[in-house]
This record gives sequence, structure tokens and C-alpha cells, in this order.
Amino acid sequence: MFTTVARGLQFHVTGQIRRCVTMSAIEAGKKAAAFAAVDEHIKNNQKVGIGSGSTVVYAVQRLAERIQKENLNIICVPTSFQANQLIQEHNLNLGTLETYPKLDVAIDGADETDKNLTCIKGGGGCQTQEKIVASCAKELIIIADDRKDSQVLGTTYKKGIPIEVIPMSYKPVQIKIQELFGGEVMLRMAQQKAGPVVTDNGNFVLDWKFSKACDDWDKCNTTIKMIPGVVETGLFINMAKVAYFGTADGKVTKRSV
Repeated sequence: MFTTVARGLQFHVTGQIRRCVTMSAIEAGKKAAAFAAVDEHIKNNQKVGIGSGSTVVYAVQRLAERIQKENLNIICVPTSFQANQLIQEHNLNLGTLETYPKLDVAIDGADETDKNLTCIKGGGGCQTQEKIVASCAKELIIIADDRKDSQVLGTTYKKGIPIEVIPMSYKPVQIKIQELFGGEVMLRMAQQKAGPVVTDNGNFVLDWKFSKACDDWDKCNTTIKMIPGVVETGLFINMAKVAYFGTADGKVTKRSV
């Protein structure tokens, strides 16, 4: 009896260690990409859009280090509540699009990026504000670990394209997208609250799990956005200019269009 329990415990611990090692490798890739992007693109007196998500945490960390070390004057405009909190926690200068409607650069993560740097974003439900901020920047810089680097969207990211919708419209929008493009469209449910995820804008999120990649993502995106009730999609097309992908050993691949 003791032997069985011990073996089970050993297997459980080993599994935990493997998961920890894997997660550490992923975090190393995120950190490498974020640091490389901040070091190459951030300059004094810039207005910078701060994206959302786990990789951006490292970008803000590096930005704070450089500001303190080099005495840089940087204004940071957030894309979400999370980004706002990150900026304040690191004692950075917080700005808004109302006061700084033109930005020099925006740095943000992605759930997946294809060969043309078309991105799926919005895994964290922040795609609308992320797209608004990115559209105000001269450059959108994508940072991610190398799992997010694909040739075709849908290769590695299987959760679908996030679509923010007005709450009352979620069912007709859901039906319409499935009729137009096929696949499965699901209302994103919250993990630690009853009911659906609610965005920073007070809306719902639909996740469209497409059965095959569109031949023309731009046309597909426009069609979806024309459906009444759709606020914004997580498709970022012709927006990113450069992407940095970090590996477990700290190496970074830079891709541009």
C-alpha cells in the first residue's frame, strides 16, 4: 500500500516539476522578447501604448528599469485595467488618449501571429482598447514567446478569434457568424464568477473557433464588424510592423513586414 502511494506521489511531484520547467521556459521566452523590444524601440520623450497580458508585464518591468537608470521621460497610455495597474505599480507616468491622442509606439502581446504579422489578440478580453491604442501609435510592436509564431492563424491557438459584442446582441451575432463562416462561436464564460466574461467596456466576448483559415482575413474581419452589435474583433490586420519572439534559452527572433 505504501509503495503504491509513494509511486503515485513521485509521479505527481515529477509531473509538477515538468510543468514548472515548461512554464519557466515559456516565461523566459516572454521576458527575452519583451526586453529586446523595449531596448530597441523605446527612446526618451516618447508616448508609449502599454498593452495587456502576461508578456507585457516583462515589458513594463524593463521599461521601469530603463527609466530609472537612464532618466527617461516616458508617458504610458494603458490598454486595459491591468495595464493601468501595471503602470501605476511601477510608478510610471500615466497618460490617456484624451491628453495624448498620438503615440510614438505601442508594445503588446499576441495569442498568435501569422507570416504576415496578422494577429489574433483578445485572449484576455482587452482587444477593443488594445486596437484603439495601437491605431494611435506610429508603430505596433508585438512581443511573445515562440509558441505564438505561426505561418497560418489557427495553427497553435485553438481558442478562436475573440469578438466583443453588446450584451443584448450576443445570440444573433453568434448565429450570424456561424451562418456566414461556419465553425463554432461560443460565449466566453467567466472562471471565478457566475455567468459570462464582462470586458472593461461592460460587454460580452464571443470566441469564434473557425474550421479553416480565411483566404482574406481583411474581408472576413470587415464582414464581422458590419454585423449589428459587434464592437470589435481580435483580428489585428496590417497593424503590427515588427514582432519579437523569444525562446526558452533567451534567444529572440525578430520578424517585420
